[in-house]
Amino acid sequence: MDPFLQAAIDEAKKGLAAGGIPIGSVLVLDGKIIGRGHNQRVQHGSVIHHAEMNCLENAGRQKASVYQRCVLYSTLSPCPMCSGAALLYKIPRIVIGENVTFQGPEQYVRSQGVKVEILNDPTCIQLMRDFIKARPELWNEDIGV
Repeated sequence: MDPFLQAAIDEAKKGLAAGGIPIGSVLVLDGKIIGRGHNQRVQHGSVIHHAEMNCLENAGRQKASVYQRCVLYSTLSPCPMCSGAALLYKIPRIVIGENVTFQGPEQYVRSQGVKVEILNDPTCIQLMRDFIKARPELWNEDIGV
């Protein structure tokens, strides 16, 4: 298993254990994690703390040249908001744990020159399937349904 995807999965499990949605993300620069995060909409009563946004926040303020050398890992296909943040900061590569349970605007992100890799990792898929089955109302709120 990719150690960075595993780190994102660990973040997703932290979120679930804290009563939130099991989506995790890490930001990697030159083979080193510089930011970690998980969905904390429930925990923070936030509309923006999706995993990727939380991860970017936790990475702190970086120069544009730093983001342009990073890889963003997420256990789930990033939504339009999170994809937009990656595009804004010109993150060149996004590695997605799975896009079976939810698919963000991957084609659009690719059309903007970002390399998007989808792993369809069984652990990521099962985490979301179990969560969606157990808490469909919370999941629908998270994706704006």
